Amino acid sequence: MRLISICPSNTELLHFLGLTSQLVGIDDFSDWPAEIEELTRLGPDLSIDMDKLQSLDPDLVLASLSVPGMEKNIEELKKRNIPHIVYNPQSLNDIQNDLLDLGQRTNKVLQARQMVNWMKKEIESYEKISRTIKNRRNVYFEWWPKPVFTPGKVNWLTEIAYLAGGKNLFEDVELASVQTTWDDVVRRKPDLIGMVWVGVKTDKMQPSHIKKRDGWEVLEVHKTEIVKLEEDLFCRPSPRLIFGLKRLAALIHPNEFPPFLPKEEESYIKKLQATR
Repeated sequence: MRLISICPSNTELLHFLGLTSQLVGIDDFSDWPAEIEELTRLGPDLSIDMDKLQSLDPDLVLASLSVPGMEKNIEELKKRNIPHIVYNPQSLNDIQNDLLDLGQRTNKVLQARQMVNWMKKEIESYEKISRTIKNRRNVYFEWWPKPVFTPGKVNWLTEIAYLAGGKNLFEDVELASVQTTWDDVVRRKPDLIGMVWVGVKTDKMQPSHIKKRDGWEVLEVHKTEIVKLEEDLFCRPSPRLIFGLKRLAALIHPNEFPPFLPKEEESYIKKLQATR
């Protein structure tokens, strides 16, 4: 099949199913795995060059609604009668269902089941430990600083926070993404601030940006910690979120959870592919 992905999370889904070699085009923000580096780029995920996409004659385009503004991509794909599938996962279970659906469409059913079983096993393992945690830490995930955006209850990061022995600071808001204010964050007094600005490289985010804000002195007294989190392990709805879970759990409860091994993800994928 000639496959095209127009968002990073879908590119990652394809790789987990061993379909990277069938990709013929991707969006500009897809950056994993390394094998995709030389593929034809079709523009940013909100501004896909549809003429260029159509010229690649795809058998299937993997589209997404995970970011506001992606709707116009779907409208154009429909208008041009280009074969496509749209994913819009909000939970870890949704991601598993998308894997199974993609496996059916690409003759990778066995691989999809294998990945889903792995995800379920990891989730069950961390949930078991999480249930024993008594001192849950309130985690504020900062997706964007001005205006402040953070995940609400209807988002995988609420699950990730719980499984890691924490609690999403805004889990009381029945939304996937919450636009709020820094004053509201200060009032809620997070124990941990995870800087994970979408589209910004980790090394470009500095805790000093937050410490300069009005009200930081309140959080300083509260002993709030600030950490930089990797966008690709926390903001993309793909199986890589499991490694984000491992990273966060080891960070906030190092005595209860296994240590996070940065190379674990890479070695696991290689092992998985070697069994096929």
